[in-house]
Amino acid sequence: MEIVLVTGLSGAGKSRTVDVLEDIGFYCVDNVPPKLISKFAEICAQSSDKLNRVAIVTDARGGTLFNEFLSSLKEMKECGQSVKILFLDANDSVLMKRYKETRRKHPLLSLANGSVEKAIDMERSIMQPVREQADYYIDTSMLSSSQLRQRVSNLFVANLSDTMAINIMSFGFKYGILSEADLVFDVRCLPNPFYIDELREHKGTEAVVQDYVLSFEQSRVLLDKLTDLVEFLVPLYIQEGKSQLVIGFGCTGGKHRSVTFAEKLTQRLITKGIVATVTHRDIQR
Repeated sequence: MEIVLVTGLSGAGKSRTVDVLEDIGFYCVDNVPPKLISKFAEICAQSSDKLNRVAIVTDARGGTLFNEFLSSLKEMKECGQSVKILFLDANDSVLMKRYKETRRKHPLLSLANGSVEKAIDMERSIMQPVREQADYYIDTSMLSSSQLRQRVSNLFVANLSDTMAINIMSFGFKYGILSEADLVFDVRCLPNPFYIDELREHKGTEAVVQDYVLSFEQSRVLLDKLTDLVEFLVPLYIQEGKSQLVIGFGCTGGKHRSVTFAEKLTQRLITKGIVATVTHRDIQR
């Protein structure tokens, strides 16, 4: 049985994530106290319903109760259960904005004397040890609902328990760096299609832009060298036991050069039998 523990900052998108997991076949349970996680997992394993994939959601709304999370995780692994942590995060300003828009009460608000900002700081401090042990990490600060759905689906639509999920993402530096990336490559050094009138409104997913970007020798050489680097690194990461690798390509606006490189590297890895998916964070901006 594959078990995914969904946790992270309140307001970071756990509810939407659970909806996606449910749609792709997970049996999902929300708001399970950390101390009961291992017991619940045991019940699921013994169930006559033959549950193959289970997602358990827990967070810091119980305050000090969350201290039991890591001990429950250790207990489950010692019992030989296949368990991964999916951690959802967002930056403070985005979380503040979401709470203001939804007018929902932060679960630690009373402990923070009514201050949402202090409640977020308190929760981030409580969650940090879990964040450090997370197998999968998604920063939802700049993701739309559809992009979050795509990211979660990319991770779990296939049985990835015995391999590593590689997600290649494009982004625009003008909208902020990709904080969740393990590797970030800056391709702003390459000729920019934005300054070509007939290419400005096109995107890096289109052949006309890709052809232009790769018409330059430095672009082709860079793509070859980065492909060699990633192919060299992937087995090392797998050997280390890493569950997720996020590779970021950044250009100025996140529509042309970075998208082209993300698309091309993904295609190359797939042809070599490496499981890889691609996401474009800022292509619609």
